[in-house]
Order: sequence, then C-alpha cells, then structure tokens
Amino acid sequence: MAGSKGSDEEIQTSTVSVESDESIQVHYAKRGEEISNLPQEDTIDGFRSDMAGRTLLTAEEEKKLLRRVDWHLMPLCSLIFLFKNLDSDNVSNARIMNQGTHQNIMTQLGMTSDEYNLIPYIVGEAPSNLLLKHFTPSKWQSRIIITWGICLMLHAAVHNKGGLYATRFLLGLAESGQFAGILLQMCYWYRPDEMSLRLLYFCGLLAFAFDHASGSHGLSGWQWLFLTEGAITVAFGIAVWFLLPDFPETASWLTDKEKAFIQARLPANAPRAKEQNFKFSEIVDSLKDVRLWLFTLIWAIYTIGTNGVRFYQSTVIANLGFTNIATAQILNIPITATSLIVIGVSGVFADSGRYPRPLYPLGCLLVIIACYAVLVAYPNNAGVYTATLIGNAFAASWYPLMWPWRVQTTSRATGSAFSIGFVNSYGQIGGAIGPQIFRSKYAPHYTVPFAVAMSLVALCFVVTTVTWWVTRHTERDTRRLKLARKAAEARNETVLEDVVDRDLR
Repeated sequence: MAGSKGSDEEIQTSTVSVESDESIQVHYAKRGEEISNLPQEDTIDGFRSDMAGRTLLTAEEEKKLLRRVDWHLMPLCSLIFLFKNLDSDNVSNARIMNQGTHQNIMTQLGMTSDEYNLIPYIVGEAPSNLLLKHFTPSKWQSRIIITWGICLMLHAAVHNKGGLYATRFLLGLAESGQFAGILLQMCYWYRPDEMSLRLLYFCGLLAFAFDHASGSHGLSGWQWLFLTEGAITVAFGIAVWFLLPDFPETASWLTDKEKAFIQARLPANAPRAKEQNFKFSEIVDSLKDVRLWLFTLIWAIYTIGTNGVRFYQSTVIANLGFTNIATAQILNIPITATSLIVIGVSGVFADSGRYPRPLYPLGCLLVIIACYAVLVAYPNNAGVYTATLIGNAFAASWYPLMWPWRVQTTSRATGSAFSIGFVNSYGQIGGAIGPQIFRSKYAPHYTVPFAVAMSLVALCFVVTTVTWWVTRHTERDTRRLKLARKAAEARNETVLEDVVDRDLR
C-alpha cells in the first residue's frame, strides 16, 4: 500500500505461518510513503485510522529513529533506576557498616536486627502514576527525585529508631511512583515487545567508599552515606526537570513525521498523550479485570520471597566469615555484574518473539528455587556465595522479563497508569514482610528463612503458570505479530494488524 494513487490492490493480504499447526491473516503495506486508501477499521484486527502513519518511515529509518529515542530517553531512565536501587540497597549496606563499633547504625539508634525494616510505599504508587500524565513525566519525576533526595539527607539527623521509621515513611511517600512512572512513560514510546532490553538496572558501589569515611567531621559512615547520596539525588532531580523527554508529541528533536510514526506504531491499547488525563471508567474496568489481581498476587508473593534475601544479602555475606565489612560489601559487585549479564541475555531472547514470554520469568523462578535449596542446605561458604550470586542475578532478571508481559494486557492512558501503579505498589508488600522472615534468631545460616523464601517462589511459579493460561491469547498474538513484523521489515513493509484483547472473552 503505497503512493498517492492507491487502489484496493495496494493492500496485500497473505498468510504467514507462525506455528506449525496454525496461521494468521496479516495485511502488509509498503513503507516510506503515505497510505492513500485507508482500510476500514473493522476489517483488520487492532487497526485504527490513526495508525496509518506506520508506513511513513522505511525499516532502516525506523531503526535509526528508535536509536535516537533510546539515546534521549534510556540514559536518564537508567540513571533514575540506579538512584532508586542505590536507595533500596543503602539501608542494607548501612546496617553492617562499622559493625561491632559504637558508630554502627544499629548501635547508635538502639535497634535490633528484627526491628530494622524498609517501610514500603504502597499507597502512593497508583495516584502518582495518574498525576504523572497531568504534570508530564519530566516535571513529576523531578519532583519525586528531589523530594526523596531531601528525605535521604534527613536520615543523617536521625538519633533513634522512631526517627528512622519516620524518615523512611516520608521517603516512601516521596519516592512512590518513580519506577511505575518510568514504566508508564515507556509505554508512550515503545511497544511492549521492545521493553525487556530497555529495562536494565543495577545497584551501586557507594557503601564501600563510605565505610572508610566513617568518623569524618563527627558523622558516622552511615550518616555520610545518606547525606552524600541525598545531595547527589537532589542535583540529579533538578537535571531531570530539564532533560527528560515527556511524550513523542512534545519532543522538539523529532520531526512531525517522526512524531506521527512513533505514535502510529504503538498498539491500540497503548496510552497516548492526547487522551484525557483521568477517566474513572478505565479504573473501574481495570479493577474488574482478573489479570490485574493475578499479576498483583504474583508480584506480592515474589517480592516477599526474594526481597528478604536481597535485603540481607550484605549481612549474609558478612556472616560467611568476612571480618572486613568493606570486603563483604564489595563482594556484592559480582552479583550485580552477573545480574546485568543475565538481564541482557534473557532480554535479547525474550524480545525475539521466538518463544512464549512467560517461559522466561518461569525459567528464572526455577533457577531461584534451585539456588535457595542450596542456601537451605548450606554446604560451605563457597557454595552459599555462588548460590547467592546466581539466585540474586536471576531474581533481578525477573522484573524486566515480567513487566512487558504485564504492560501488554493494560489499556489506554488512565487504565495503564492505574494498572501499572497498582501492581507495582501492592507488589512492594515484600519490602515490609520479606526482611521480617530473616529474624536474627536464625543467624548465621538462616536455614528456616531460606526455606520459607524457596516455598514462596515455588508458589509464585504456580500462580505465574495460571496467569499464563489466562493471558494466553494476548501473549500468543503479540508473539506472532512480532515475528510477522520482523519478516515484513526485511521486505521494507509494515504490518497493519495489532493485538486485540481476547483473553477474557
């Protein structure tokens, strides 16, 4: 379908074999020109008239455009992920800094291991995502980052455990919506099947340096950790206000044709900036969708089963016999590096569309279960460290493999914002419950906590399998059309079909 003098023959229909026992009807159109004879919307699955812009760019021009989008969007998103994960890990690292001295956070605040907990940010996630659309991503993310940086610095003034809980609660309110907001923003720019490779994140190295800063200017190492990271976070938040792209429609570095193309290539259920900021009926529809509750249950079980292990990672390594706490903390680096490798490799395969997407997070769960079994058996220090390394690497990989699956079953601006925020927020229940599984009475081997964590991950495997069955139609169609688009790309053609939600019909 090309040129200004089109005819009905310009729409080519062919049968593309995707699986050995089934085939799908796919309509193709030539790329690089405008469609002159738009087909009726009800004649092609998932096609709307505003998707006609899919033919505006050639396949090569699309690749170049996506690389430009990546360079404008992903470095900042990656840094936001970095700051978020640094915050998640600093409480764990601060917990063992200067252990056995009067400058340890547990000693100074008069706390026991069982009392130390990360207050989750459950309530604010979904409302925050709804506000992000109204205030624009750059302004709202900047607000989140600046306020959480201020709350981080307030930690240095804490003198008792009540003050710590208060500051962690304020931090949770300030930080709520950050991760879910980035996911929502990506839905305005990328297709769900393109997200896995773009959801890379990693944790930091700051605790090693700050352990040696302990005692400087009358402050303990954990106070320097919070002060310095908080100040850097505030500065970064100011930069985000000016640098983070909002929506394709408002990007000054895109031409009008490129803006139209980016929006046209998104599936019909993707959120768009031109939609109204709040539509209550979409929230009601989301709450009626059984998939929302299944994914929320998956996240809750998974985070309870894995967050405790991650939260106590530095402590477990220290308990292996490393008397130098800095050395114990630096041993977290190979775990982070392995996570990046596993995320990258699994993301390539998951985004290829060759195999059902749920197989990848299910595979991660099996590896985690096996590693936790080793931790329960506690064979020796080397075995425990290896199991921790591999298990946490695959635990980190689970998130970027799951989110594209969750996103492809959301709908429209309000529905997507609410569903993503809802799942991410109530999935954070693991932040409160997970660490409590690792009671100090089970130290140093934590055999019972690891057994409980392993059982929870096994339960998560069962619920994930059930969810795969419920979402099988959308997942199958997404994968088939992904393969059809890749085949069409080689011929400089585009596919007009898109995924239609048939899961609950």
